[in-house]
Amino acid sequence: MNATPSASLSAALAGLLDGLPQGRVAQAVDRLIASYRGTTPTDAPVLRDRADVAAYAAYRMPATFEAVRSALAAFRAAAPSWAPATHTDIGGGTGAASWAVADAWPGGGRRTTVLDWAEPALALGRELAASSDSPALRGAEWRRGRIGAAMKLEPVDLITVSYVLKELTPADRAEVVQQAAAAGQAVLIVEPGTPDGYDRIIEARDRLLAAGLEVAAPCPHSAACPIVPGTDWCHFAARVSRSSLHRQVKGGSLAYEDEKFSYVAATRFPAGPAASRVVRKPQIRKGQVLLDLCSRDESLHRTTVTKRHGDLYRAARDTTWGADWPPEPGP
Repeated sequence: MNATPSASLSAALAGLLDGLPQGRVAQAVDRLIASYRGTTPTDAPVLRDRADVAAYAAYRMPATFEAVRSALAAFRAAAPSWAPATHTDIGGGTGAASWAVADAWPGGGRRTTVLDWAEPALALGRELAASSDSPALRGAEWRRGRIGAAMKLEPVDLITVSYVLKELTPADRAEVVQQAAAAGQAVLIVEPGTPDGYDRIIEARDRLLAAGLEVAAPCPHSAACPIVPGTDWCHFAARVSRSSLHRQVKGGSLAYEDEKFSYVAATRFPAGPAASRVVRKPQIRKGQVLLDLCSRDESLHRTTVTKRHGDLYRAARDTTWGADWPPEPGP
């Protein structure tokens, strides 16, 4: 049996840092963390050489993969019969989003293009993809180019832009989203689950809607976000299993971590957004579950599901942050 893209990625990452001095890798990780959490320069790639890229891949690829894969799961629930034959990964770096797309749609025949301005990232991404069981990954085109106004995107089915917008100037950020909206039948944008990451997602969401796309996930509607600016932000969490390598690079001891992310998926074809989305971790109390929901009527509200609701109560106890609500009925 072929390994899943997730398992193949973990195996490919396992030997990634062999031969590199641990002190050099640790320095690269520290610099990348500072860049990731702070203000990133926009006049040069963040990833400068092989050590930087190896550190980045070990530090960020598992979390980026899980965040994008989680967003794709919500998108697929809104468009279950649709599958992309072509995919462009803007600012894809070492290809984490492309691995997530290969996991979401494992069939062969898809044409994938990864665009990035850092040649060391593209080189390592190509190397990692060569070990995958996915034909789309092994046959992907890894193309170097500036991300922004200089891009020229060909029409494709799916465009992903993950953890990229923060690295761009406001002008380039707007250009990337506008070009993605013009070229893609479906566009997925993922950013860190922070207040400023959410602001960038809302800005991108507005541009996608202005270009004629409709929101498929996470929002149950394409109207204005009901969150009052400055009071809260919409984000979700994806559980990331840490390998021993991952724990070594990140200096952690737990076998997992939760990656917080914000996202928007929008389409030019009909999709069926959830009736409601669970937007906070469910609170389970004695005999009841409290669910914070964003709903199709454009409201944010809390609903209480109690034991007297029977099957719905059992479903509420099992539901997760970011899930559709109510759940689809079983067979």
